[in-house]
Amino acid sequence: MARRYPLGDNAGVALSDGIDPTFRLVALRLLDGVRPAEAVDWVSPVAPAITQAVVGAGHWAAGRRRRALAAWAGAAGFGLVAWGLGTESPTRAEADEHVEREKDRLRAAGVQVPETAAASPGFIPEHTHAIDAALSSVRVVFGIRSGLRGPRRVTARAIADEFPTVLFFALRTPRAAQQGRVRLAVGSALIVVAAVARLRAAAAEPIQ
Repeated sequence: MARRYPLGDNAGVALSDGIDPTFRLVALRLLDGVRPAEAVDWVSPVAPAITQAVVGAGHWAAGRRRRALAAWAGAAGFGLVAWGLGTESPTRAEADEHVEREKDRLRAAGVQVPETAAASPGFIPEHTHAIDAALSSVRVVFGIRSGLRGPRRVTARAIADEFPTVLFFALRTPRAAQQGRVRLAVGSALIVVAAVARLRAAAAEPIQ
């Protein structure tokens, strides 16, 4: 019997009540993630771990120890998240099934939600997987370059750059923990810690 991955309001996710149900479905689907089905699907979750590992090595070689440790913490976090997606997350078909079940529950409660499977938050055309993999590979190159060059110091822009990552993984941490997905929860928490550590390291070790 397939394992259930709850997506409903009683699933314990850190999202406030009163938000649009369709938005909630999309947000929960993004937070839960799906299991990579093919080799090309692994590029996107693994790429950030590679980026942070190389950035950490570069900072360590330059004598920026705190920056290096922050980057390696991020690499460990992204590595655990990738592992968790591969071992703890539902397949795409399972996730779509759960989303459709939740939509049926909402309809029964009188809430309007998209009618077709194509409108499901999990609907992703197959050809986009290869595009996402290619873009992720490019982001590794630019991520290493930007990671080694900045932030030179803590600024409002530097904080804003970290905010989306902190917000997403701060929401994913309790969601994954409530579902018993330990690798995903610990990895997400490490990514948040690493983001904060990067800012603290930038204040302690400014790049000249």
